[in-house]
Order: sequence, then C-alpha cells, then structure tokens
Amino acid sequence: MAENVLEFTDANFEAEVLKSDKAVLVDFWAEWCMPCKMIAPAVEAVAKANADVLKVGKVNVDVSPGVASKYGIRSIPTLLFFKGGKVAEKAVGAVSKETIQGYVDKVK
Repeated sequence: MAENVLEFTDANFEAEVLKSDKAVLVDFWAEWCMPCKMIAPAVEAVAKANADVLKVGKVNVDVSPGVASKYGIRSIPTLLFFKGGKVAEKAVGAVSKETIQGYVDKVK
C-alpha cells in the first residue's frame, strides 16, 4: 500500500475511522477488482495531497466483510467519506481523481 494509505480492517475500523479527529476516506476494494485497481492511483494521489487534513485507508471486502456489510457495500470500488464518525459522502465506481478531491473538499 502507498505511503499515505492505511489498511482498515474489521478489527481497527472503529479506532482508525469512527474515532478519527480528521475526515477519513475509506476505499472498499478487492484484489480481483479491476476498477478498484484503476482508481488506486487517484486515491493515493488524493491521500498524498491532503495528508494534513485527511486520513485515507482501504478495506479489502474479502478480508474484512463485517465493515463492508455494516455499511451496505454491494459493489466495489465504493468510497465512503467520514466526518465525525459518520458517513458524509459516498462515491461508487471508478471515479476520477478530481471527483474524489471534490468530495474531500466537502468533508475536510
């Protein structure tokens, strides 16, 4: 995983995401998902550009199905943007870096 992108799991999701003092971007993905791989560079670029105000991490839905189920993730990639422990924005599909940054600008 990239330098500014963390790994979120069922075990650490509450501490890393819900209790974060920063806004958080969570990328739900899987190893076999080609669109997930396509947006990874955009997610990493947004993470690097916003490191001071945003925490970014990925949840592998095959490894941590509990979190994915809790948030009703039915298709991947899905990006959830959290602020204050609540979902503030959502993007589904292979969206552009500019689209991701637009959501970040709303929640940071």
